[in-house]
Amino acid sequence: MARFYEQLAAAADQPFALALIAGTKGSSPQRAGAKAIFFADGKITGTLGGGCLEAEVQARALTALKTGQPAEFDMLLDHDFGWDDGLICGGSVNGVILPHAAQSKNLWHELVNVTSPIRWGVKKDFSIARVMENNSDEWLYQETVSPPMELWIAGSGHVAQAVAPLALQLDFAVTIFDDRPELANHEFFPSATKLRVGGWHELLKFRPPTNAFGLIVTRGHQHDALALSEWINFPFAFLGLIGSRRKARIIREQFMRQKLATAEQFDRVACPVGLDIAAVGTHEIAVSIIAQLIQQRAKAMTKS
Repeated sequence: MARFYEQLAAAADQPFALALIAGTKGSSPQRAGAKAIFFADGKITGTLGGGCLEAEVQARALTALKTGQPAEFDMLLDHDFGWDDGLICGGSVNGVILPHAAQSKNLWHELVNVTSPIRWGVKKDFSIARVMENNSDEWLYQETVSPPMELWIAGSGHVAQAVAPLALQLDFAVTIFDDRPELANHEFFPSATKLRVGGWHELLKFRPPTNAFGLIVTRGHQHDALALSEWINFPFAFLGLIGSRRKARIIREQFMRQKLATAEQFDRVACPVGLDIAAVGTHEIAVSIIAQLIQQRAKAMTKS
């Protein structure tokens, strides 16, 4: 989400209308919170789900830009509305169109650099403001923006190099841990990646922040086991280990035998990490891992 606010803050020097979905019922192409920026020249940043829904909101957004009048929308995505464009979800969406959103550029910049959760919303008079008291009667829409989820990756090889840039694009804050400076550097990782390089026994003393995710993809079984022996004791919200089911079974038996972890602790480790999409090759494996990270982040946010 932070990347969208970067785009919103960058757009604040030109006319645009911000449209967002405030609520949905039934089946719909996007969830509440989906946003798009509609520019006077027809350009769109973000998406409300595409198709005829987005085309209709764009038409209304362009009108709002001309008149300066904000508006609500409520659309039933039925056979009559979406047949020509192939959008017959059967649900409904409601939302708001805000032609004066650029006036809130200070808030958008604040959300780009958020260091602690900030709740903002759109009031019934269409003004945009931070939510200081949760009085739902005043608001058409509310949203909490939190800092990017921390993703700690043990290892800097091919899988880590494929996962890191995708994770950064999807609003994870990525830190790489490895003892190989020839790989753990910004030649192989985007500049936004944090790098911790040194001996493993020193690296594994760092304690993750609350609700961080961990991913162990080192260069071999021994280093994976070493990293896991420490990270399994930390309260990661999600901890994944690359490997096969056989590898998971062997490491589990080893950890149980050596009393390095309890069965309950090991049950929280996702191994093999990644959703089962029959991935072949480094980049497909990275996609499967990223998909699971997104899935687990959504669950963590729902709990919080």
